[in-house]
Amino acid sequence: MTDTTQIAVERPSPLREFWFYFRENRGAVIGLWIFAAFAFVALFGPWIAPHDATAQFREATLQPPVWQEGGSWTYPLGTDPLGRDMLSRLIVGARFSFFVGIVVVSIAATGGILVGLIAGFAPKWVDTIIMRIMDVILAFPSLLLALVLVAILGPSLTNAMIAIAIVLQPHYVRLTRASVLSERQKDYVTSAKVAGAGLPRLMFITVLPNCLAPIIVQAALSFSTAILDAAALGFLGMGAQPPTPEWGTMLAEAREFILRAWWVVTFPGLAILVTVLAINLMGDGLRDALDPKLKRS
Repeated sequence: MTDTTQIAVERPSPLREFWFYFRENRGAVIGLWIFAAFAFVALFGPWIAPHDATAQFREATLQPPVWQEGGSWTYPLGTDPLGRDMLSRLIVGARFSFFVGIVVVSIAATGGILVGLIAGFAPKWVDTIIMRIMDVILAFPSLLLALVLVAILGPSLTNAMIAIAIVLQPHYVRLTRASVLSERQKDYVTSAKVAGAGLPRLMFITVLPNCLAPIIVQAALSFSTAILDAAALGFLGMGAQPPTPEWGTMLAEAREFILRAWWVVTFPGLAILVTVLAINLMGDGLRDALDPKLKRS
């Protein structure tokens, strides 16, 4: 009795166990810190930016960064062709990218989980119809399909988010359905059925919580995909419209100045690269920490 009690007391909490496996991946920890900084900048960007992101200082157009000849601490990362401060636009642009990631993942995950649960519990013919529709969506290149949807809805950041969410939804449907089919065969589901649990309770209370680990990993990876796709649509003129300081739109506006002013293209590109890389590294750490097969003793 004493040994059993001692073992129960010494067993680590789920959160502590998760952090133990997550921190073993050094890249994931670095990615987490970068993502935390990105989230902080996104939340408080307008207050920490040195200038208004849309303010034009015509006397300082295409001014280089502070470490280059002609640079000034007034504009540490230089200015764009219209004299807008690059640092301020990058900081405020983080808010748009973070907002895109949150909205896209929320819409895609909510719809995908719901449809995946229905496919996992529905009769065979309903499951077949749902999965064939998902296969058709996945057959198209994601960016091309998003472009078509935005062309139909009209170019704007809101429509770009809707299009990206629709494109990402099949991944959640397939993942949820596979997890549901695996969990339905287990004894605790059979016990819940015997105890008289109804279908909604089986779906949302009994089975869904045990399917969340791979969905959380997919959400982290989808966050980075959403930022990339939104930047690509913005670069093609189908996403956020000028003067919105979205990173992809900033790249599109600076295309003709690549040779004359390297900083107007380099810094938005680096912001996208670092953010997406950090989120992907964090996603790898989440996979290692949440998948029991990958946990190392």
